[in-house]
Amino acid sequence: MLPYGRQSIDGDDVRAVCDVLRGDWLTTGPQVAAFEAELARWTGGVPCVSVTSGTAALHTAYVAAGLGPGDELVTSPLTFVATASTATQLGAEVVFADVEPDIATLDPAAAHAATTPRTKVVTAVDYAGHPADYDALRKVTDAAGALLVSDAAHAIGSRYRGRPVGSVADLTTFSFFPTKTVTTAEGGAVAAIDPRRLEAAARFRNHGLVRDRALLRHPDEGGWHQEVTAFGLNYRLPDVLCALGVSQLRRLPAFRARRAALVARYDAALGGLDGLAIPARRAYADPAWHLYPVRVRGGRRREVYDRMRAAGIGVQVNYIPAYWHPAYEDLGYRRGMCPHAEAYYAEQLSLPLYPGLTDADQDRVLAELLAILT
Repeated sequence: MLPYGRQSIDGDDVRAVCDVLRGDWLTTGPQVAAFEAELARWTGGVPCVSVTSGTAALHTAYVAAGLGPGDELVTSPLTFVATASTATQLGAEVVFADVEPDIATLDPAAAHAATTPRTKVVTAVDYAGHPADYDALRKVTDAAGALLVSDAAHAIGSRYRGRPVGSVADLTTFSFFPTKTVTTAEGGAVAAIDPRRLEAAARFRNHGLVRDRALLRHPDEGGWHQEVTAFGLNYRLPDVLCALGVSQLRRLPAFRARRAALVARYDAALGGLDGLAIPARRAYADPAWHLYPVRVRGGRRREVYDRMRAAGIGVQVNYIPAYWHPAYEDLGYRRGMCPHAEAYYAEQLSLPLYPGLTDADQDRVLAELLAILT
């Protein structure tokens, strides 16, 4: 079965991990800082805090934003549920706003219409690696007095109007799951422009511990003393995984180039095909494509999915609208709230896309798909 996405691990990655395994620090050591510094090269210098997953990154970013009971978060439903569920678990109310019908990112007009005096955060999702319209969304958050968060789980290496994703929102979250462009096996990170929010994120991912003597309530207990001034969690990404992340980030230019070449081949083969729409792209965006999301017209998405899977082609659907999940249905959310997102979901199909996909593999994908559609 050809998967829709998979990691690309080479000898340098393996050696980086083995070096840590042979060393003194498996966690809370020098590779953590090295990974965060390497990641900041891809965020335009915006500093980062590493965490254990993309979900942990969202949770940590929302804590750093001060999100909690009585607040509202506006976001897209066309995303993995964690974009919303981490806010729900903090006691905030999630307000879903519709997407732009061609690129499936948060529609600034819909986001504006969804804001209220209780809006604390607006979270955009860089769907498939294509950045949202951050200039328009910044106007929305400025008018609402809210923070702008970027869920860039798909978008490491993407650029918005020439600026790297990670530098355009107040807080940006990344995921390094194996299907993502860069992997740490499991892992994530938060980039924060405001140093105070960066510090809040760093404390939260380490149980809320404070060691700075100037900030301790009881500073004279001894050199061992540390305090929890606000509760956090253990979201620390260990050195052994950070070492893999450093090695992977150094390969990101090659990953990005190979994905772009595969996208160009898909575009050339599928552009203009009746019954299928290829991914749209806005002039402001330079995406580092994580997914290749086509839209299967004519109500045939389920048929194409089943037939491609039966042929050993691991296509995928990304994603069920978040408020369709029973956990949100049980909170009173109903289908029909975001018609553009639901229409996109009804047709969406992700074709295999990863650096190790050979031209021959891709030709097989294309041959099977064209045989079904033509």
